[in-house]
Amino acid sequence: MTAVITGASGHLGVSLIRALVERGTAVRAVVHRNAAPLEGLGVEVVRGDVLDPASLREAFDGAAAVYHLAAVISITGDPDGTVARVNVEGAANAAAAARDARVGRFVHCSSIHAFDLAAGAPVVDESSPRVPHGSRRHPAYDRSKADGERRVREEIAAGLDGVIVHPTSIIGPDDHEPSRMGRFFLGLRDRTLPALVRGAFDFVDVRDVAAAMVAAAARGRRGRSYILGGRTRTVAEMAALARQIAGVRPPRLVLPRGVARLGLPFIAAAAKVRKVEPLYTAESLDALALRSRIDHGLAARELGFTARPLEDTVRDIYRWFERD
Repeated sequence: MTAVITGASGHLGVSLIRALVERGTAVRAVVHRNAAPLEGLGVEVVRGDVLDPASLREAFDGAAAVYHLAAVISITGDPDGTVARVNVEGAANAAAAARDARVGRFVHCSSIHAFDLAAGAPVVDESSPRVPHGSRRHPAYDRSKADGERRVREEIAAGLDGVIVHPTSIIGPDDHEPSRMGRFFLGLRDRTLPALVRGAFDFVDVRDVAAAMVAAAARGRRGRSYILGGRTRTVAEMAALARQIAGVRPPRLVLPRGVARLGLPFIAAAAKVRKVEPLYTAESLDALALRSRIDHGLAARELGFTARPLEDTVRDIYRWFERD
């Protein structure tokens, strides 16, 4: 039995590979560019591109399950259309290729950002409204994940045996790139963050998301969405956890989001000069305005999903970064 993973070399992909291999599942990892994080994992690596349907059909041939993780995460809009192409057209291509290949189960990794978090509902669960199609008041990434889910659901309606998962902000070890939150923890360790920003979000361990995806493939209900959330914490609380566990000293200054917005032009200019992603953007500041409780009860009941304490996650993050 072979499981195929797109976006396999990303943060979640590596953890998902480990979870599957530990269960004795043969894994075919579809990689677009960098296969280095997969070295030593004992998987078959093939080249593929979600914007090339032929490469997907070839990669999915003979697969019992396909996990579609490939996506572009953005806090800087979609200036060249890549976010929409990969997250919407790429998701549609993967779902169509899986249906053509008659795979046993297709697990699509969407995001909590597919939901209309800006609505400020007391609780967000699987029945909550998604970001409206064509909305201009929502970030490009959020729109793309909602539209990508819609395209996958079209394939499910046409016969694909698919389920959809919606993780919140993923953190944890095996963070090779590293991720944006990985850079946050490194910035705390290296004391390169000038200040923190007031706000909160829901954080979940990458290994718990991977385990839930395996469970979704095995017993998730066709057409279901499952929110995979952890615990909501402020940025300052996450920094305090890092101090408690790793002894790093967070910045004393915690800026209100309104004050942080005043610095956006300078942050953007500095990032442009250094040719790196900005430390924060208007989109990332908006994300920290989370006012809703994220309800992952359905995943707990139907998939056996549990979220480990964030203390354990942060401890393992620093252990992994110090591995060398």
